[in-house]
Amino acid sequence: MQRRLPRSADSPVPDAGPGPLAALVVVLMATLGAARLPAEPGADLGILAPRERQVIQRRTRAGGVIPVVVTGDVAAGTLVEARVVVAGEGAGAWHPLERDGERFRGALPAPAGGWHAVEIRRAGAAGPEAVVARVGVGEVFVVAGQSNSANHGEARLVPASDLVSSLAPDGTWRQAADPQPGASGDGGSFLPPLGDLLVERLAVPVGFVGCGIGATSVREWLPAGVPFPNPPTLEGRVRRRADGGWESDGAAFAMLVERMRGVGPEGFRAVLWHQGESDANQADPTRTLAGPLYEACLARVIRDSRAALGRDDPWFVARATYHVPGDESSPSIRAAQGAVCRDGLALSGPDTDALGAGSRDGGGKGVHFSAAGLVRHAEAWCDSIAPWLEERLGERPGER
Repeated sequence: MQRRLPRSADSPVPDAGPGPLAALVVVLMATLGAARLPAEPGADLGILAPRERQVIQRRTRAGGVIPVVVTGDVAAGTLVEARVVVAGEGAGAWHPLERDGERFRGALPAPAGGWHAVEIRRAGAAGPEAVVARVGVGEVFVVAGQSNSANHGEARLVPASDLVSSLAPDGTWRQAADPQPGASGDGGSFLPPLGDLLVERLAVPVGFVGCGIGATSVREWLPAGVPFPNPPTLEGRVRRRADGGWESDGAAFAMLVERMRGVGPEGFRAVLWHQGESDANQADPTRTLAGPLYEACLARVIRDSRAALGRDDPWFVARATYHVPGDESSPSIRAAQGAVCRDGLALSGPDTDALGAGSRDGGGKGVHFSAAGLVRHAEAWCDSIAPWLEERLGERPGER
């Protein structure tokens, strides 16, 4: 498989072009027998969903469903319609939306690929009255953990493909250029090159939801009130209990669940978890987390996030404990990360401890990744995700 070189954040972004399609449009929902009345003047329609550059998680290899929410001061009895303009194929039929108070809602089946457009009008209007020009149906991933899951890399990167987007905490989507919205830090991440690799291999748009927080222990990601015996090195997100133990304040967990919900009703493909350095081999050994406790904490985060969403979303867990040359791994934490995967609670992500000094910042002396290391990090994630996803979708590499 061809490997892409990282693009500097100062490099120009190539012009957008239509991405390859996985399949033709599937059967659209049946037309409702509502009366078609002329559009009244002066009542603008607004599209609340989808958003510009949004990636909708596909349901099957061939396609998915684009949720549509429209607002506007529309007279009673007036029909509001929506349609998909499929990239490379053209406009489909108009389909009615259901009135819900002052809003109109619907769901438009669409093929995997992008960018598609969604157009809105009142029945009888000469043409579209509101348009979202770029909507993708592809793969969406939530990315969480500590600094190497966030924007702490040595160089900011920009996707070479225009089909890689990121979701910001305010609900807007944009091209996934570093720094990633919603994650800590103002440097680089592995998401731009990972997005490029997945777009190239899967031939669909890719969306990311960055949630990583630098220097966090797994203890800080627990729901509020879950106890543990010893605090992490940084205590800003934990608190002492009356019994002398400790607990998380729950802020990181609440943020994670909120960002997961913010993706929309179609959800996401999987969570990519890269964390462990702040639990392993701490300078103060009383702040180090024992392997069995790490396993229990991470298992709790995974199970409780699934319960909060009411879905069993897949998680990929990396082996991640590297600090600096001479402190390159923690067998105890690595074993715990492996146990969560071996027990079937999560899937195995990459072993990034193997990305040693040659992939690290500060001339190989740091814990974060250099520009070249970010690309290697992305390649390792792609090698974990893509074969699993191709098997799940029932396809072979290169088959579309």
